[in-house]
Formats: sequence, structure tokens, C-alpha cells
Amino acid sequence: MGSRGARVVVGGLLACLCGLYALTAVGRPVVVLVVSCVLCAGALGVWLRSLGRGWTAQDLGVLAVCVYAGVAPGWVSVGLVGMLGGALVVAGRHWTAGGVAASALALAAARGGSVAHVVDVALTAVLTGVLVVGLARLVARIDGRAAARMTLALAAVEDERLRVAAELNAGLGTALDTIARSRPDELEPVLKTAREALGTARAASVELRSLSLAPEIAAAKGLLASGGIEADVRTGHREPLGRAGALLAVVLREAVTDVVRRGTARSCEITTAERDGLLTLRVVNDGVRTSEQGAGALDGLDERIAAAGGRLRTVLEPDGRFAVEASVRVPEERPVAEATAERRLAVGLLAATVLVLTVKGLLQVPPRELPIAAPSMLAMAILLRWTRPRGRWWGALLAVQAVASFAPLVLLHEPWGTLPGFLVGSMFVLLPVRAAGALAVAALALTGAAVWGHGMVVNTLVSVPLTALVVYGLLRLARLADELADAAAAQARAAVVQERLRAARDLHDLLGHGLAAILIKGELARRLADRDPDRAAREFADMVAMAERARTDMAAVTGAAPRLDFAPELESALGVLEAAGIDVAVRRDGDPPKDAEPVFAIVLREAVTNILRHTTARHVQITVAPDALTVTNDGVSGEITPPGSGLGNLATRLAAVNGTLEATRTPEGFRLSVRLPDIT
Repeated sequence: MGSRGARVVVGGLLACLCGLYALTAVGRPVVVLVVSCVLCAGALGVWLRSLGRGWTAQDLGVLAVCVYAGVAPGWVSVGLVGMLGGALVVAGRHWTAGGVAASALALAAARGGSVAHVVDVALTAVLTGVLVVGLARLVARIDGRAAARMTLALAAVEDERLRVAAELNAGLGTALDTIARSRPDELEPVLKTAREALGTARAASVELRSLSLAPEIAAAKGLLASGGIEADVRTGHREPLGRAGALLAVVLREAVTDVVRRGTARSCEITTAERDGLLTLRVVNDGVRTSEQGAGALDGLDERIAAAGGRLRTVLEPDGRFAVEASVRVPEERPVAEATAERRLAVGLLAATVLVLTVKGLLQVPPRELPIAAPSMLAMAILLRWTRPRGRWWGALLAVQAVASFAPLVLLHEPWGTLPGFLVGSMFVLLPVRAAGALAVAALALTGAAVWGHGMVVNTLVSVPLTALVVYGLLRLARLADELADAAAAQARAAVVQERLRAARDLHDLLGHGLAAILIKGELARRLADRDPDRAAREFADMVAMAERARTDMAAVTGAAPRLDFAPELESALGVLEAAGIDVAVRRDGDPPKDAEPVFAIVLREAVTNILRHTTARHVQITVAPDALTVTNDGVSGEITPPGSGLGNLATRLAAVNGTLEATRTPEGFRLSVRLPDIT
């Protein structure tokens, strides 16, 4: 749901609170009821309008008029005063908020009733104030987390780049430096170093790819298509995978290679599934006639899978197709949102609501009814359990809550409508919508039957669904906080996967080929050393030069090159944007000259950073020309970044090379355009 979903839930919660307070006018003349509803709606509208932009003196004045115009004559519950008090706290006017709280107590006392009733009404106003302050702060926190999730992804990518750079420098970097500084009389140890470096590069590339099955699945689809075999791929796993992904990638590669090599299959089905920490890969084809025949291609893999705590089996299915099934356990991840500030705030609001409503209920109970009322009221604390996913005993706990909700209604025949409302809200969180809806209707009917003939029957029947909506909203906000944090972490993991895959491709394409060429040159220099020393010396010199270029390539792989190349930066940008769920289109009207590539790479990196940090873009267009780079998006929000920030720094850099920077709003969103007319 994200930030917008949080605002919808908060708006619904405030609407339900206003609806509950307007119930005070039930039973009065229709005009009074209509005016009360209009005043409550006006207070709600002011609150929602000010939720994101902040409170002005005019907003506070309108809210005060709506509140006191309904509360002073006794048409609306005094609880509505809490909305004004909460608004003043949010606006930083704490002394004025204290005066509003005192007015709530005075208004409650003026309406008459017992001391317990006055305290009850005052508690309602206090709870309302706490809720609206907490909800406003929760929305602000969720907005902040939503805005920062792309920054988190970028930071994760940068951390991964540094980690990869450290690992490669410790191994490949040292080897390349050794080759680059070598002398012709050190050819044998240099060749040994080159072979080891090539092995290290290949192993590192495989390790970098191991977090994802996606590259191997894509390769499998291409291999099957080349063999004229129809591929049906269905994935049901989450990434990154780590060692499990590397093992399953080997199984997939071997199984699909065998299918294509036999050439008898017409279709092949590849599926992945993840359940309870167990990741399962199935490769099913219709081209193998016996189980023993198909299993031969996987000899030795079963031992590797078993060593990792998994299982590999091959079987001929009833429909005659041959299936390879590998299962490996994926290490469980610690819940990301377990202790987020948003979750703590949402759970705290729910706990405060439960506590205040429990105290309010017990204040109205005669001493002789406490043995029944107290356990029922205290059972509402079960609600706090529903802020997390359903546990093992959720059904039994829900049954206890149901008994506690209806015991006072059935045994005491008192219209305690809030208790069934808590139950209904819980059911909508825990059960499918249809089942929860059917049970909610049954609960409402049972509530009506229990209090039928009582003077508060209409109030009770209306308060049940409204209370349920309040409970559902608070529970949903607590879970939303978890989901948002988990989504941010998942986005960061996806960005890291994309960065690792980019590094793996570059490592294979750049360093892999470079090291292979170094080996070829070295072997040639060794063979020519005796019969053609001059040519051997030239080949050796070429080998040293290649090692120096490979050192530069390695810096490009890790994103740490002092001179940025545009192509790797563009590929990295595409990966990060796609990991963020943004559609990217690239239009090439030519390639920038070498001298322009570092500037273009820096501009592109800054543009992507701004898109991820400051917009809600869904589509990005990147246009590349020899003398210009343009990046447009459709999700601009806020003001154009001022000088002195990223764009300001870019303008300074471009001015140094006679380039121009244009950052403008468009009807569709935002455009960043750079021109370098003097670079050819």
C-alpha cells in the first residue's frame, strides 16, 4: 500500500471517529442530526487537508468552529474536542492544547452525570487527541520511510560495490599488478599467476551470479528455444538466494542441457516455488522414456545437494514426462520491521486505545458485574497479537475474543457495542474478506438480538461497524509499517542483486577475456623465446600492457574507476531503476565520444539518484546523442533541487567543460538535459 495507503487508512480512521462522535445526536430532531454530521465532516475535511501540508492559523480556526459548534450545544460527543487538541499539539501550540483539554473536562461536567461518566467522557477526548497526534506522526514517518527507500537501495548498491572492489583488489588486483610489473625472465611464475587470476575471475563471476536464478533461467529459455523446444517458465521464489541459488543453477543448467542434447523433447516446464524456507526447482520434459536414462545426466549432483541439506530426485511422472526436482533450504531472514519506529508507534496507538477503552468500560460497570465485565474487557488485549502474522494458536485466541465480546451482551443484556466491534475488526484482519464479511453480519445480528428493546439499540448497531473499522485501521497500520519496511529492504536486496549481476557480467566480459588474452600472449612469448627473441619480447610487452588495461577494467567492474565509462554506468542505472519497478526506455541517436563519457556517466548517475530519491516515477526515458544526454521521468514531486546540491554540483562540472545543464518541469514530469557542444 505504501505512503498513499497509510493516508487512506488514517483518513478512514478519522472518519470513523467522527462518525462515532456524531452518534450523540441520534434520537434528536433530524435537523440537529444533519448539522452534527456536517460539523463532524467539516472537522474531518480540515484534518485531512492539513495532514500533509501542515497546520495554519486559518485551519485551526475553522476546526475550532466545527468542534465547538457541535459540542457546546450537546449535539456531538465531547470526544471531538480531542481532534482540536491533537491538531494544536501537531502544530506546536502545546499551551493552547492544554486549554482545549481543560475545556473538554468543563464541557463534560456541564452536561451532568456521575463522576465516573465525566471521567469517561474526558478519557474519550484524551484518547482522540492521542490518536490524532499519533496518526499524524505515523503518516509523517511512513512518508519519510517511503521517500528514503530508494536512498536505502542506492546505499546498498554502493556498499556492494565497495565489498566487491575489496575482494577483487585482494585477489585479482594483486595478480594484475604482479603481471604488470614483471620482467621477461619471470615469465613462468607470471603465467602461473595469470592462470590463477583467470580462475579467480571465473569463480568470482559465478559467486556474484549465485544470488539469483534469473540469469540461468533466461539462459535456459534461450537454449530451449534454440533447440525448438517450447519452454513454460513459472517462478515462485524470492531473491537473493545465496548458495541455494548457485546449487539450483547448476541443476537447472545440467537438466536443460541434457534435454536439448537429446533432442527428443517438444516441451519443457521450469518451475520454482518457496515454502517454509524450502526452495524447490522442477524441470519437467516429455523427451525421456525411462527414469534411469534421465538421471544419468545428473550424476554427482545429488551428493552436492545433500551436503547442503537438500534433496535431488528424478522420477517418471504418471503422464510419461520426466521430472527433475531439487529442493534446498534457504536460510531464514530476520524480520526487517521487527523494531521499526513506525511499528512501535502503530502498536502503541492500538495499545493506548485498548487501555483507555478498557478503563472507560470498567468505570461504567456496577461492582456486582465486574466478575463478568473485567475478563471481557481485558480480553481486548488479544488485539495486540493481531499486529503480527497469524501464529499457531490464532484460532483459539480469536475464539476467546469472541466469547469475551458477547458474554456481557448475553449475560448482562447491556449494550456494550464496542466489544463486538473489536471482534469484527479482528476478523477482517485475520480471515478472507468473504468469510469475515459473513461472520460480521452474524455478529451484528447477534448484537442486535441481545440488546433488542434497549434504548441504545440504534446507537449500538451503528457503533459496532464503526468500532470495527477503527480497530481494522489501527491493526492495518501496524502491519503496513512492517510491509513498508520489508518492501524497502526487499528493494535494496533487489538492487544489490542487479548490481552483482552487472558486476558478474562485466567481470566475465572484461576481465575474463582480458586474462585469457594475457595467457595467450604469455604462452606465445614462451614458445617464441628461443627461436624469435625479438617477437617474444614484443608479445611479452603486449601482455604487460594488457595487464595494465585489465587493472583499469577491474576498476570499471567495481564502479570505482577514476575515469567513468558511460556504458557500464548506463547498464548499472538500468538495473537499479528496473529493481525499483520503474520502466526504462533508452533511445540512442549516437554514442558519446570518449572524452564525453566521464561527464555523461556522472550526469546519468546523478539523474538516477534524483529520480529515486525525490520522485515517484514509473517511467523513465534516457536519450543518448554524441553531444547530449537527456533523462525524463513522469513522477516529479517537490521543488527542483536547488544549487549547492547534486544538480548544482553538476552545473559547476559542466561549466568547466563549456557544457550546459537544463533541469525543467514538463507537463509529464521532469527533464534533465545536458549538452556538451565543444566535445567532439
